[in-house]
Amino acid sequence: MAHLFEPFKIREVTFRNRIAVSPMCQYSSTNGYANDWHFIHLASRAVGGAGIVITEAAAVEPRGRISPQDLGIWSDSHIESLAKTVALIHNFGAVAGIQLAHAGRKASTAKPSKGGKALDESQEGWRPLISSSAIAFSQDSPVPEALSLEGIQEVIDAFAQAAKRSLQAGFKVVEIHAAHGYLLHQFLSPLSNQRQDDYGGSFENRTRLLREVVQAVREVWPQTHPLWVRISATDWVDNGWDIEQSIALSDKLKSLGVDLIDTSSGGTIPGVHIPIKPGYQTEFAERIRREANIHTGAVGLITSPEQADEIIRTEVADIVLLGRELLRNPYWPHLAAKQLGHDKLWPVQYDRAWL
Repeated sequence: MAHLFEPFKIREVTFRNRIAVSPMCQYSSTNGYANDWHFIHLASRAVGGAGIVITEAAAVEPRGRISPQDLGIWSDSHIESLAKTVALIHNFGAVAGIQLAHAGRKASTAKPSKGGKALDESQEGWRPLISSSAIAFSQDSPVPEALSLEGIQEVIDAFAQAAKRSLQAGFKVVEIHAAHGYLLHQFLSPLSNQRQDDYGGSFENRTRLLREVVQAVREVWPQTHPLWVRISATDWVDNGWDIEQSIALSDKLKSLGVDLIDTSSGGTIPGVHIPIKPGYQTEFAERIRREANIHTGAVGLITSPEQADEIIRTEVADIVLLGRELLRNPYWPHLAAKQLGHDKLWPVQYDRAWL
């Protein structure tokens, strides 16, 4: 029976434990570049003992940033600072992963500390925004342009080029962000996708863009390296994207070379009631793992060592991804190891006197 501190191998990459730092926007970049903030923030989570440290969403195009302060990987000039970040993470025993993302119609917004509202060109924002259809995210959001077929191919290529740069920077894991109402999710959900062409309507058509992005990335991403996809398992709204479609999608993604489904939920439309409680999304990870026969990651209000360990021991998921808890305490894995009795077995050097 696996446990939280048992090493986990996918393809030719071994994680020292089952704890992952979930991608979390830091709103600290200028023109997409990683800087001292990212070096310290991400390296400290590696020092803290996580098995894999995943960057915040890195935009594959400038217009794909959520905010002007987001991380980017749309240019070769971004590689150098990202490579420094990777080296720090690897030097402290964790595996470095990067999340490749495009915000679509949810792009060009102020960071949360500035209110999170849509920004126009006079406020460091940009136009046009793009999406699957010309449907605004909310009544206060700008109406995006529906991507043309040519534009869709440009997005696919942007993800592939970003994956190439990720490899040059030294990352061992790529995660494609297809959740939380961002561009790829905007194509998946019938709530945001009302296209009448080969990229809209049926399940097959709505999942086409993500499948083509995965294929393009897998072609340039080494077979020795894991490929993950983050999805929202449900929109939490009738007639939206749901767990049954997520299971069917995960089965298709597995056949295309995806190794793990990072299972989150929500984000397509605002104002939705989500029954938030500890581990409220883990049942989705469990169903996808069991019914699509693919590795999954569980995320969402996972805070205690016992809770995280039980998720692994009961085969709900193969990895637990922690966000806010690792913001509060970068050294949570060390404390969890001690609390669960694995501190003497876990191959990480540290002085237990301070625990």
